[in-house]
Amino acid sequence: MRRVTSISPVDHFGRPRAGEVVLAHDERHLRRKLLHLTDGSMVMLDLKSSVMLADGDLLEVDDETLVTVIAAPERLIEIRVSGPRELAELAWHIGNRHLPAQIEESRILILYDHVILDMLKGLGAEVREIEERFQPMRGAYHGHGHNHHPHG
Repeated sequence: MRRVTSISPVDHFGRPRAGEVVLAHDERHLRRKLLHLTDGSMVMLDLKSSVMLADGDLLEVDDETLVTVIAAPERLIEIRVSGPRELAELAWHIGNRHLPAQIEESRILILYDHVILDMLKGLGAEVREIEERFQPMRGAYHGHGHNHHPHG
């Protein structure tokens, strides 16, 4: 079985691709797991410590190929407001509840939750349910420190 023992945010050497693995946000916090690639093959992820994989991360396979991590489309709440102050206030409410959030210039995305949806409506936010790739900001204590820009 092919093994993955390290992760790279960038392919510096132009190595061939072994395939792609599609994972939802909650499935991307890993240390050891058998990953099923989109072509039906498998690789064993076997890292020294847990990491939070991001859309676009490259898993370095022991045969010198790479597997690309793809964020799966997920059921999300898109939050929009009239201005930056309102966006900051809503970001505070979301952060106060320790919810993963993808914060962009004009919107915030969070995983769908009907209770949070009602709270946001009560706070005056314009909300809608969407399906999109979810790449929340990494927390302050997260060890896998390279930055990613969300796709979508």
